[in-house]
Amino acid sequence: MPPPGPRGARAFDQLDPPDPELFLDCIHCGFCLPTCPTYLVLGNEMDSPRGRLYLIRTASEGKIDASDSFAKHMDLCLLCRACETACPSGVQFGFLMETTRGQLERRYQRSAVERRFRDLLLRTFTHLGRLRTLIRVLRLYQRSGLQRLIRGSGLLSRLGRLSRMEALLPHISDPHAFVLPEITSANGPSRGRVGLLLGCVQRFFFAHVNAATVSVLSENGYEVIAPQDQGCCGSLLIHEGEREQGKALARQTIDLFERVGVDHIVVNAAGCGSAMKEYWELFRTDSAYARRAEAFSKKVRDVSELLAGVSLYGKLQPLNVTVTYHDACHLAHGQKIRQQPRALLTQIPGLRFIELKESDFCCGSAGIYNLLHPEPAQQLLDRKIDRIKETGANIVVSGNPGCSLQIEKGIRERGLKIRVMHPVELLDASYRGVEPKNRV
Repeated sequence: MPPPGPRGARAFDQLDPPDPELFLDCIHCGFCLPTCPTYLVLGNEMDSPRGRLYLIRTASEGKIDASDSFAKHMDLCLLCRACETACPSGVQFGFLMETTRGQLERRYQRSAVERRFRDLLLRTFTHLGRLRTLIRVLRLYQRSGLQRLIRGSGLLSRLGRLSRMEALLPHISDPHAFVLPEITSANGPSRGRVGLLLGCVQRFFFAHVNAATVSVLSENGYEVIAPQDQGCCGSLLIHEGEREQGKALARQTIDLFERVGVDHIVVNAAGCGSAMKEYWELFRTDSAYARRAEAFSKKVRDVSELLAGVSLYGKLQPLNVTVTYHDACHLAHGQKIRQQPRALLTQIPGLRFIELKESDFCCGSAGIYNLLHPEPAQQLLDRKIDRIKETGANIVVSGNPGCSLQIEKGIRERGLKIRVMHPVELLDASYRGVEPKNRV
């Protein structure tokens, strides 16, 4: 791979460039503008999908280079893909942005400080060994009382990016409390054998969601295979433009689940599921993996998608809760899954469901966007929390760990008594007849 070019270098090279056939689909109608969170927050045409497509096309034609301005407008995109939902021409904006970011990672030279910070985030959140060590340190930080002391001292306000990372920190459970077996047998009539992606952030920060996922799947007739040697699926790297590194992890994921032999690969993190369903695009020019990736992508199911497609087994017990639902971007816009989580929630007796206004408007998490671009991310979060507060719900449900962390942060900042949960947590609580636990 060639080293990054200096500022002012040609924007694109010939390794995996944006497909001109895709950006030529744009008819510049502007329907995407009112749906684009960054355009609504920043008010700049170049920070709208239409503006970014114009820049991508101009760069592809060699008329502009890999400048600071070009990189800024590409980086400020959330990749929420709300524009794809609104687009009458079916522009595949997500593919274009991911390949464009892949070009920027090679052709644009970021400042040393920015490069080191991005590397720290990406090399930590996609590496299980580093995450495991980090979790031990953070759990000690919380249990020792140091977190309470430091937060009360006001010291964090002087630590810049570190303070923003600390503000997202949830309560960290005992890592040994949710150790999953490699194989969990199905209860009742068999519906097949599924593999579970354990994830990275999901595995360490939301282990209880994985445990609830296995429990609910087993209750509904699925034998669940949760290989302990699985790693990162590569979604965060692909999202941020590090496509070659993302491909390496994606190949390992494909190899692993091919070996265990399952009917479906179940995912409970929207961003991971969206990327895995699009491995076929990632490997479209790879002769060794193109067909394998296509077959793999066809097996991927979000857990709500799989469960909503069958009649639930067992008896659900009443839950006296008022719930609203936040549509994670990569679930609603990336995977086109909207009604399935709602259909599952409304099957729980006693549960009162209230629709959330602007439910599919991005909360500002978007992978590591909230750490790289905290100001626009905070504006989006404030808007989301305003809408959640309006519902009067005591639980907000999300199908993505990044969204859950971001929304929990906003709830803490407002001092609200609202819990953030995954749909399978409520289903699991209903099956067991217990009150949903509070993490906030």
